Amino acid sequence: MNNQAMPMVSTSSHTKVQYLQRQAASFLLYQSVLQDEVGVAFLDLLQAIRYIDADARGCLQAYGSYFYALAARNQNWEDYIITQILFCENPFTILAQQQKFEDLPTALVAAVQHDLQVLQSLYECSSAFLSEWVQTVAHMPISPVVWYDESEKLKKQTKFSAYLQELDNWGDAVEKLAAYYRQYGSGLFAQYRAFRWQGGQFIGIQYPDPIKLSTLVGYESQRDTLLKNTEFLLSGEAALHVLLYGSRGSGKSSLVKSLLHEYSDRSLCLLEVAKSDLKDLPEIVEHLRGVSQKFIIFVDDLSFEEDDDAFKALKVVLEGNLTARPQNVVVYATTNRRHLIREFFVDRPAPKDNDEIHAWDTMQEKLSFSDRFGLTLTFEPANQKTYLNIVHHLAAQAEINITQEDLEFQALQWATRHNGRSGRTARQFIDFLKADLTLIHEANSNTSKTEN
Repeated sequence: MNNQAMPMVSTSSHTKVQYLQRQAASFLLYQSVLQDEVGVAFLDLLQAIRYIDADARGCLQAYGSYFYALAARNQNWEDYIITQILFCENPFTILAQQQKFEDLPTALVAAVQHDLQVLQSLYECSSAFLSEWVQTVAHMPISPVVWYDESEKLKKQTKFSAYLQELDNWGDAVEKLAAYYRQYGSGLFAQYRAFRWQGGQFIGIQYPDPIKLSTLVGYESQRDTLLKNTEFLLSGEAALHVLLYGSRGSGKSSLVKSLLHEYSDRSLCLLEVAKSDLKDLPEIVEHLRGVSQKFIIFVDDLSFEEDDDAFKALKVVLEGNLTARPQNVVVYATTNRRHLIREFFVDRPAPKDNDEIHAWDTMQEKLSFSDRFGLTLTFEPANQKTYLNIVHHLAAQAEINITQEDLEFQALQWATRHNGRSGRTARQFIDFLKADLTLIHEANSNTSKTEN
């Protein structure tokens, strides 16, 4: 509670609340701004306090819901409005990514100007004002606690937020806002950089794998080729679909996932699609057409069974059809199999085979499916030299301080007893060794303290 005198009933405040309700009802494009928990709680609170003789209990409950919603997001009301604007998806945000500002329909621009002015009014309705009004209508001696978080949550949004705060009329920010959508996208794609396709929809991944390119060593030629192809994608050139083929644990998947961090400032997104969802691939690609970001569709551990619908869907995306391929999407797939479609000896046609006239053609289509990827990067099993190079690289990054001889001896013992020589084995060994050395150091420190 804030220790302050109870304000006098203000007709102007009462009128202000009703004005805000009319404003909130007049959105033309940005209705979704107030459709989540915070927005609904805000509207419910306005409804509860709109009359001077409002029910005090109802006002307090409505304010509690509003406070709780902001606290749950750990976000101030003002920051909430800004982020909702930047992450909103509507006809303007979508079209702004595809067309120059001067080519946008005049009516659409006018609608955004109107909505931005409404949003400015809502932005200026601070939590402190609402708290004071609840104090008034509930006849409380002090006002309810005001939610406010002083830590800075907005990162790339802070610049745009500062720009809006300098404007007397937010309606003047339409062109700048269109440029923002063109650079960062809108909706879910503006909030996340990593996604998975699940249940027929995009799901944002809040905590993507933190692996970075600098932690990977070995297979430099394959890495450089993949980076160059990714540069093509980011620059708007025709990038190739890539198949990363090789032994397990060689770092194929890690290399693809590290691209997300390597190009985090260049609007690159990674979309994980499971083998079971590959049948949706043509639909996924159409969803991504026209979006401002560049997308790598990541398919891990790729292989197919006989007459698999996923095989046909991926073939359409790789080879194309009458629909033009979007320039902002490529497929990066990993596999341990050189021939992606499982083949059995019984499948091989014999001269007396009467079931299919061109059976050899069918078999060759299966065997050559990997050729439909523009690039195939091969990851051979790590020899002892490569394996130890990886171990030394990871040990240096982990700041492990033991002799080179001891490190190599333990690393080779680990590979023999576990999964063989590979980048994955090296990572597991270093993680285990670092944790073990840390516990030994802590135990020795505690022993020394006890003896002293």
